[in-house]
Amino acid sequence: MNKPYFTIVNPAAGGGRCGRLAPEALGKLRAAGFDLEVHETRERGEATGLVRNAYAAGFREFIAVGGDGTAFEIVNGLFPEAAEGGRAALGFLPLGTGNSFLRDFTDRGPNFALEAILEHRRRRCDVIRLEHSDGTLYYINTLNLGFAADVATLTNRRLKKLGELGYVTGVLVSLARMRRQQFPLRADGQPDARRCLFLAFSNSKYTGGKMMIAPQAAIDSGTIEYVHWGPIGRLGLVRNLPSLFDGTHMSHPMATRRTAKRIDFEINGPVNIVVDGEALRFEVKSLEVLPGALDVMV
Repeated sequence: MNKPYFTIVNPAAGGGRCGRLAPEALGKLRAAGFDLEVHETRERGEATGLVRNAYAAGFREFIAVGGDGTAFEIVNGLFPEAAEGGRAALGFLPLGTGNSFLRDFTDRGPNFALEAILEHRRRRCDVIRLEHSDGTLYYINTLNLGFAADVATLTNRRLKKLGELGYVTGVLVSLARMRRQQFPLRADGQPDARRCLFLAFSNSKYTGGKMMIAPQAAIDSGTIEYVHWGPIGRLGLVRNLPSLFDGTHMSHPMATRRTAKRIDFEINGPVNIVVDGEALRFEVKSLEVLPGALDVMV
């Protein structure tokens, strides 16, 4: 094994679970002959700078040890350079909280992910480029506006330490405050200004670790899976909440989907978004798919 793997470990992921479990998982890779250059992160955004420097230094194999946020930071360290230079590959040791991306492929979590790295499995994955008022971001899982973003914003800012209980609390509080909004946009040039509970722009099926928001999404489709759920009321949402976990919400008359290669937003001012597990707030401008731009180890 002569290719070095640049490995980012977020020891705080999963409420510290990642820091406790990472040494054993990395030990299995080393025992199999993998050359790992391991870096632990201590603050938000640190992984992006580390990966950007590593890519410039010639690394092309990367491993995210943490949750969705760790992978998100790595992807943003790789792009846009990885779209123009040598291809990069990203593996996962999902020891964090969400780990939504891997749910498309397995419910076995770390065991499946470790096997994928050990067996050198590769699959081409689309990357979605997000242009916003302050710059550019890239993601491989999903971006949400509306109710899901409000839940994530509240949970990440105030309730994250509570784990799944914090997320459930965030859902209940957001339900009490629930807003149905308009987020005007054009999908491949076609306007859409319908009111909604939430919008999702997905590359993979799951969000929030367990919710199958975009059941028809595929990481190599070359398109963005655009899901719109209309202005359903509180009682209707409560009744249909379980359907968000198995994808059957798409049979609801207020739910629609389509695919697009580009989304142009016509929203004036900043809004809450959640992108690959990260709760952010800014003025979104556009989304565009970069087909097959990244290799993922799954």
